[in-house]
Amino acid sequence: MSAAIDSGLGAPHIGTLPGGPLGTIADVPGVTVGHCTLDQGALQTGVTVVRPHRGDPFVDKVPAAASVINGFGKSIGLVQVEELGTLETPIALTNTFGVASAAQAQIRAAIRANPQIGREWSTVNPLVFECNDGYLNDIQALAVTEQHFNDAFDSASTQVASGSVGAGRGMSCFDLKGGIGNASRVVEVAGRGYTVGALVLANFGRLPMLTIDGTPLGRLLAERARAAQAACETAATNTTTKPEQGSIIMIVATDAPLDARQLKRLSLRAAAGLARTGSVYGHGSGDIALAFSTAYTVPHAADFVTLPPLVADARLDPLFRACADSVEQAIVDALWSAVSVTGRDGHRRLSLHDGVPDLAQLLRPAR
Repeated sequence: MSAAIDSGLGAPHIGTLPGGPLGTIADVPGVTVGHCTLDQGALQTGVTVVRPHRGDPFVDKVPAAASVINGFGKSIGLVQVEELGTLETPIALTNTFGVASAAQAQIRAAIRANPQIGREWSTVNPLVFECNDGYLNDIQALAVTEQHFNDAFDSASTQVASGSVGAGRGMSCFDLKGGIGNASRVVEVAGRGYTVGALVLANFGRLPMLTIDGTPLGRLLAERARAAQAACETAATNTTTKPEQGSIIMIVATDAPLDARQLKRLSLRAAAGLARTGSVYGHGSGDIALAFSTAYTVPHAADFVTLPPLVADARLDPLFRACADSVEQAIVDALWSAVSVTGRDGHRRLSLHDGVPDLAQLLRPAR
């Protein structure tokens, strides 16, 4: 994985489907990702931008759909995606109070590229997703600006970092350090090969719920802490009584030719991968998945749109499986790749490797 810590133990490979050569969402042709990371004392946050292709997404839109698994979130743009089934800006990820700045940056960028927007043409639909990083980050500082979005956009490439970077800088996952995670899977559908890639912003869960490749790691750690009457940050004895809260954003890309209705079905399968890691989509968790296809574009000014031959619904199961596996793998990648971070008021989240020094021994039965 792209920013993984050298711990002597590689992250377990989820399932039996092969991954792509990069092991990131950028294995889907055309997709690039950029990060802008703020690491300044109490400011531990950032912006991550996913570009569906290198062109202008307003002029050449891509089909997309979203599933709101639990709607405790403050995203922008989901209503129009649901109605029209397309993306017309890059996808931005940031903290909850940075949504407005990222959306404004998207609007300005679209107007610069197309001065007709909001005049001769329709307005643009910015698309921004968020998680609350307020435990590590001074979220009240409103530190995210339009320039941070621009910097993330300009840095977008196929070399995609994971862990405590970009929007993931201040995020927590299962009471450990969370953040950005990536994965991909390659499948065959009716004799043709396709790729499904996932990028997650992981900021959810309580330690006792954590499951990695079927191993109840969080339960083992919580039981150990109780037995030792330990009162440490990563395994406090009262974590079993705390409600699950936080959020996760799951971005799923594929080069399989699917329409918006089929992408809606694909996005819903992200919930299967999320559940395998131990989440129950708690009351206070915003769990949202968005899926898009790079197989074709929808021209903004067209009178008619010609679609390529689409994958038949009865042949979607390999893609569903790839979505679930890649999302689960991406969550593991976020934990595996993150580094420990100290932020606001001395709050600290230990990385999986720092918090669980005997990780290899605990996971050995699953390997």
